[in-house]
Amino acid sequence: MHWKMLLLLLLYSNAQASMCHRWSRAVLFPAAHRPKRSSSLPLNPVLQNSLEEVELLFEFLLAELEISPDLQISIKDEELASLRKASDFRTVCNNVIPKSIPDIRRLSASLSSHPGILKKEDFERTVLTLAYAAYRTALSHGYQKDIWAQSLVSLFQALRHDLMRSSQPGVPP
Repeated sequence: MHWKMLLLLLLYSNAQASMCHRWSRAVLFPAAHRPKRSSSLPLNPVLQNSLEEVELLFEFLLAELEISPDLQISIKDEELASLRKASDFRTVCNNVIPKSIPDIRRLSASLSSHPGILKKEDFERTVLTLAYAAYRTALSHGYQKDIWAQSLVSLFQALRHDLMRSSQPGVPP
């Protein structure tokens, strides 16, 4: 009986290790890879393609954000909200990143077992999820605050782990 279990675990770990990168990306943020039919949203939107866009993303996060009761995120600053990249920002925030505790926990579990370093779009989406969790933690009270704080910490640990791995020489992406 034990050898069958060992063989099964070996086959599972081999299948997971040889899994195609394209599929492992889809597991982290599935909404980015399957847009709704009625939507004109881009497939797999990315916010950071240059240093200027990284700085713009930072400005979006520093600007006052508003989260509606239906969890839609918008930028309050009209000038920033009118930029083309603000539309991509809203798309990622409202349609790609997870916003419920079970979905964020699922993401954290996937990140903890993710081989290699994160792709830039997965890293940026994880950072946006972290920012969302921080916002929800600040607004919550009592038991809900503890649950959001746990999610925040687990996302932070996953990002920190990814940054530590990426700073090591010879680590494959």
